[in-house]
Amino acid sequence: MLLVPAVDLKGGQAVRLLEGDPSRETPYGDPVLAALRFQEEGARYLHLVDLDRALGTGHNREAVEAIRKALRIPFELAGGIRSLEALREALALGADRAVVGTVAVKEPDLLEAMLAEAGPERLAVALDARGLSVVVSGWQERASVSALDLLSQWAAMGVRTLIYTDVRRDGTLMGLDLEVVARVREAWPHTLIAGGGIAGLQDLLGLKALGVEGAILGKALYEGRIRLSEALEVV
Repeated sequence: MLLVPAVDLKGGQAVRLLEGDPSRETPYGDPVLAALRFQEEGARYLHLVDLDRALGTGHNREAVEAIRKALRIPFELAGGIRSLEALREALALGADRAVVGTVAVKEPDLLEAMLAEAGPERLAVALDARGLSVVVSGWQERASVSALDLLSQWAAMGVRTLIYTDVRRDGTLMGLDLEVVARVREAWPHTLIAGGGIAGLQDLLGLKALGVEGAILGKALYEGRIRLSEALEVV
């Protein structure tokens, strides 16, 4: 299973939000140092999120560029990618893959255009939800559409990589709701990466048992609850 450390960017710093709430953030300093630490511990891929772009409060382009220059491993970039221009910018910044969420829920025609331009190998879709209740716009707005209905639509459109995040648990170290992840796994026939509340090795083993291909790790790494090098040996 692919273990993907997350570096969330806000105001040029690495941070973690509690349940996606911008007012409840924990700072972790220089994002380049965080990215390099994960690379040195054996990460093969990183998940970068520009929280300021997602929230419409600015951008972290300089931080993304600094991380790209420092890294030897590929990364994906998420946060506020809601136009073809933003998609092109993300890929031009060096991202191996762009991740879209709000667009995929609200603008299926634009998602189709993005897939046509980037190809399914360079575009992942984020299913951000409180359990199975979908949220968009930097997790600030609830969508009326069913999560499971979206999955069938996206698969039919040609999406091949899904990133599921349980916003209820993100940044809480509460552990995964594996029953919900199992429902997403059952409904999604392609590559699935899951995160949101991963607290220890048991969560990773639970994902592996469900046949989930990847896990996004955040606060558990920053707080020392999981050592990446040890987790890589287990899963």
